[in-house]
Amino acid sequence: MDDEEELLVDREEYLKNGVHIGTQSQNADMEDYIFHVKKNGLAILNLNKTDAHIRAVAELLADYDEEEILVVGRKDEAYEPVKVFSEAIGTKTVNGRFMPGTLTNPRSDNFTEPEIVVVTDPEEDGQAVNEAADVNIPVVAIADSENSLDDVDYVIPANNKGEKALGMVFYLLAEQIKDQKGEKLDLKLEDFVSQAIEEQEEEAVEA
Repeated sequence: MDDEEELLVDREEYLKNGVHIGTQSQNADMEDYIFHVKKNGLAILNLNKTDAHIRAVAELLADYDEEEILVVGRKDEAYEPVKVFSEAIGTKTVNGRFMPGTLTNPRSDNFTEPEIVVVTDPEEDGQAVNEAADVNIPVVAIADSENSLDDVDYVIPANNKGEKALGMVFYLLAEQIKDQKGEKLDLKLEDFVSQAIEEQEEEAVEA
């Protein structure tokens, strides 16, 4: 594997935040992004590819105006990372339930017309992926080992089940997008996870 200095952060940071942890289910679409499958069937994602895809997606998103980007995260673990990322970059957000017709029904109160959509899980956020495909909007997905990549145009292979893993992905995306624009991100990694997660870690250390 490549040397650590070639990654955006030390490999240990990726490992500590669980970015590499896949699931015990593997979809053929994600085969190229799986580094290893443990004896218990748990997939380990290739962090070199995760890192490379974060860079590529950040470069892609930096070419869009901020308000042209819609970030979608249905599950609770995505709430804080998506919220902080969107505030930092200035994107549109659907945090929580994605109402049917958001991308396809101009008469809907929630209707919006982004140029690109970012989802935190192509399965959980399937409604957004399907609607984006219907109206030819490209989709970026953070995808775990079990996910299908149907109607996904750009993938970031990463653990999309844990808040810390999602927080790290969105932190690095934000940092790289800012860098592409010649700006500096005035936030730290810990800003992308909820206070409750930080308190749980502190309690674990003290116990």
